[in-house]
Amino acid sequence: MNLHTHAGKNAEFQGVHAVHHDVQGAQAWMMNICGPHELKTSSPQRLHFQHAGNILKSMSTVIGYIEYGTDVCIDIDASVLNRYSISLPISGEQELQTPDGLLTSDSENGIIVSPYGQQELSISGNCRKIQVAITCTAMRQVLEELLQRPAQQPIVFKNQISTSDKAAAAWWRLVKYLLVEMDQARDFFSHVSIVGDFEKALIKGLILSQPNNYSNELAGRSQIRYPEYLLKAKEFLHEHASDEIKLDEVGRAVGVSRFKLYEDFKKYFGITPTVYLKRFRLEAVRQALLEGGGNGNITAVAMRWGFNHMGRFSSDYKKLFMEAPSKTVEQSRKH
Repeated sequence: MNLHTHAGKNAEFQGVHAVHHDVQGAQAWMMNICGPHELKTSSPQRLHFQHAGNILKSMSTVIGYIEYGTDVCIDIDASVLNRYSISLPISGEQELQTPDGLLTSDSENGIIVSPYGQQELSISGNCRKIQVAITCTAMRQVLEELLQRPAQQPIVFKNQISTSDKAAAAWWRLVKYLLVEMDQARDFFSHVSIVGDFEKALIKGLILSQPNNYSNELAGRSQIRYPEYLLKAKEFLHEHASDEIKLDEVGRAVGVSRFKLYEDFKKYFGITPTVYLKRFRLEAVRQALLEGGGNGNITAVAMRWGFNHMGRFSSDYKKLFMEAPSKTVEQSRKH
């Protein structure tokens, strides 16, 4: 196995390059990218797996190129996947077998493997493809930002994502732009805010351009006008998230009563201000852990964001992100 990584100190994205000639090595590498699956081939001696790309560390999105060098089949138990995988062949073809039927993917038709339902992906030996892997946590976080409320159900996309559809085509152009520019202008993309914004735009663009079970609601949401004091209340909570905040204090800052703030916040955003603040703090802790903030000192990072009861913090963190804080630190160190 040959594995290369290149990234500057505290870089917001990290280049990766892996080469494997054995099924076990290729499968193990891609399990780190997308989650558990079974890789099969009738010609293991011909396997020449290559993966080259970048890990965007703000939300752990992986974007790059993949090829196997021989025909392979990937059995996917999507119930244990932790990422959405979006891919588009540059050459060759692939096929995705889903409970709804068989989809063929070529240079004009990408596919989305969602982490829900049993699926089988067949990739031709001459297939070299672009792949974007987005964590379920990141997808939910950006979706909820667009919805302005908690998402009760995971987002499920239409499996085929064409390059001829205007919106999807624009998304693929953004992917290709990032692939080229992150290799050619690494200094430019080393700035925290730039990579974080591009990564969020990438995820947001996919949600808004590709049909999914939230498309109708998102189209309607764009017409809603939120009361100005609620938007100011959110800003206040963000600015003072590391402080002790009382609801009366937030109400005074935006000019409404505590009761009205509580009721309207819940009406428009689906959760109370207190729950919203806790989620914001938990996401801030996760962000710091992924970026290596506190050098993996989970307690110090949690306390910096207002969590004083570590047992309760760990429980809330695991419930929201489906992993323990220590797992997040381990993931950051792998990258």
